[in-house]
Amino acid sequence: MEITFSKLSGAGNDFIVIDNRNLSVKFTSEQINTLCTRRTGIGADGLILIEPSSAHAFSMKYYNADGFLGSMCGNGGRCAAYFAYTIGIPASSVNGYVFEANSNRYDAWITGAETVRLRMLAPTEFINNREIEGLICHAVNTGSPHVIIFTSDLQNASVTGTGRTIRHRTDIFPEGTNVNFIEITAPDSLSIRTFERGVEDETLACGTGSVAAALMSHRLGKTSCTTLHVSVKSGDILDVQFNEAMDEVFLTGPAKIVYKGSFTIE
Repeated sequence: MEITFSKLSGAGNDFIVIDNRNLSVKFTSEQINTLCTRRTGIGADGLILIEPSSAHAFSMKYYNADGFLGSMCGNGGRCAAYFAYTIGIPASSVNGYVFEANSNRYDAWITGAETVRLRMLAPTEFINNREIEGLICHAVNTGSPHVIIFTSDLQNASVTGTGRTIRHRTDIFPEGTNVNFIEITAPDSLSIRTFERGVEDETLACGTGSVAAALMSHRLGKTSCTTLHVSVKSGDILDVQFNEAMDEVFLTGPAKIVYKGSFTIE
């Protein structure tokens, strides 16, 4: 069976996106992992299926590169909305989409050329000042679980070393966690590097991680603004906007189609 796909990048997070509304293809974990493996496959941080929704414009089903269903992916959600826009899925409002992912409602707006704003879930499960692997760590769930570690030397942070170790501390985080290293660069900006579970490596960007970093930085008084500019490893900027109660949270940044193609599966 030949399947067409689009490869999208959300600030460096890259995804294989498939319109599965009529195909109803069921992929195995091995097939997804093969497609997402770089050099021998298409290569991506994850695979997104756009599927029908009885209540909203569409449903987003997200798989990590390891082939297993993932929790919410912020940049993936922005890419899913942009993909829906490009293939002509009717908008829920002017330039806006309401869609579902993991049984939660998300709102997204196409705010400019290849720019998408996504309403995120309110954060939960805050943990402050816990020592893990000799480092002071903080944690929050922004749709996916994230550990936050502040550093003054982001360039030399042990993202794939310490990050991988903390990611697997299931005694503290039973389902594993993403690990983010943060350097505050101004009262309204920070830089971030992320080790992502499911990808099992450092990625060029992480949407839920950027939101976690921004909210935790503000909560701890390390930043003073409620709109923070987050510089990710790709060099792109993600904007995180929120109110003081942190129950209105938005993630804005680039989303674009890198290329289109097809592949054949049995």
